[in-house]
Amino acid sequence: MNIRPEPPTLRELRTPDFTLTLNELRAVTAFAVASAEQVLPLFQADHPDDGRPREALAAAVAFAQGDRRSRTQRVAAPAAHRAAKEAASPVSFHAAMAAGDAAASAYLHPLADAVQVNHILRASAHTIRVFELCPTNEEEAAGNPVERIVDLATPLLIDVLCRYPRIGAGTNRVSQLVHELDDRLRDQSRTPPRSHDRVSEQR
Repeated sequence: MNIRPEPPTLRELRTPDFTLTLNELRAVTAFAVASAEQVLPLFQADHPDDGRPREALAAAVAFAQGDRRSRTQRVAAPAAHRAAKEAASPVSFHAAMAAGDAAASAYLHPLADAVQVNHILRASAHTIRVFELCPTNEEEAAGNPVERIVDLATPLLIDVLCRYPRIGAGTNRVSQLVHELDDRLRDQSRTPPRSHDRVSEQR
């Protein structure tokens, strides 16, 4: 059965501010996946019969490994977020949110808007929150979970991040972690971000 593509959102209809290639989008999603997959088992342990976060992470992996973006990611991401809202504990909530955000990262938009930084970093922020709430050993409890995620970032991921304005710190812990990650990853950059012409996103 053929599935009609969904109409573009208003955000997608805006004139892009810079280029995002599919390889760059895949680098963003791969980073989100590398974070979220570390904590998905904690959700599955609490909710073994709920496959929504697992399916969202699988959709993210498929895109990161070369599949085209499709309705699969668009549907799986909010489904995982719904699973998070129904979760039995804060740990399960953040683990499911991380999986949903990993799938949603495939639809990062090339717009010079700080809110887009959430698409890049929020899966990792939810992952860090799981580490804070539920360290698996004494070494993790004593360490800095932000640094554990920073170590996963590739130069390409940081290059993409630096095309966006810095995001401010919000009032909840996840938004604060997004802000902290944003600062730390920009500090990792050894070269100034490139300037990009205003061109259409490559799909």
